[in-house]
Amino acid sequence: MGQCFGCIQVGQSTVAVKEHFGKFDKVLEPGCHCMPWCCGYKLAGKLSLRVNQLDVRCETKTKDNVFVTVVASVQYRALSDKASDAFYKLSNTKQQVQAYVFDVIRASVPKLPLDDVFLQKNDIARGVEEELEKAMSGYGFEIVQTLIVDIEPDQHVKRSMNEINAAARMRVAASEKAEAEKILQIKRAEGEAESKYLSGLGIARQRQAIVDGLRDSVLAFSENVPGTSSKDVMDMVLLTQYFDTMKEIGASSKSNAVFLPHGPGAVKDIASQIREGLLQAESVEA
Repeated sequence: MGQCFGCIQVGQSTVAVKEHFGKFDKVLEPGCHCMPWCCGYKLAGKLSLRVNQLDVRCETKTKDNVFVTVVASVQYRALSDKASDAFYKLSNTKQQVQAYVFDVIRASVPKLPLDDVFLQKNDIARGVEEELEKAMSGYGFEIVQTLIVDIEPDQHVKRSMNEINAAARMRVAASEKAEAEKILQIKRAEGEAESKYLSGLGIARQRQAIVDGLRDSVLAFSENVPGTSSKDVMDMVLLTQYFDTMKEIGASSKSNAVFLPHGPGAVKDIASQIREGLLQAESVEA
């Protein structure tokens, strides 16, 4: 309606290009402008000054012959003071940006192994941004920011990388487990050694106490009974212990063991004792 009266309205963050008989005349800022079409003026078009984003997927190959898909996100906008260049010099801005992104990525990624591509993605993004800034500034565009948002290796390569990572973690876990078992065995051995050492000390003290008791008994018996020797006292002590042992064996209801001498000489002594017992029995009957 406004154009019928020779007036146009330009919105915020937008500029309009005014032509006079098909020739560029001026760039119109946001607001209301007079456009006397009867005098040969017309509106050639409008140009947005807002930031645009273009996501570019580029497939390339790394230095170690792995195919990856690099996803770059380019944010750009037209400059108001170069709006005429942005409007007239490029017919398809997105294709131009995409071509430069392909060129830089396919020139830099093949120089790097796959692991370095992930580590140096910021350097790749910086290289893309610098190249785009040099190329697009002449066309009236500003590159706001360039990001490498994703690096996608082939599915088989992904699976292999995950398996390598899992194997490395399992190896570390096995090493830690073996180290823990080693420490447990060392501590267990140290505990057993300490236990045996203390048990040996207890046995040694027990035997020392027995020896001290026997010595005191021999000395006391020798002093109280004149004319006895140490051998007599020891024989009597051993005989007393023998009878005490036999008493304990007989007193136990669950005992089924009898201790007998088992050497060759002991068999002869047993036979002699049996024979003497039989002879004494016969003499008593006679």
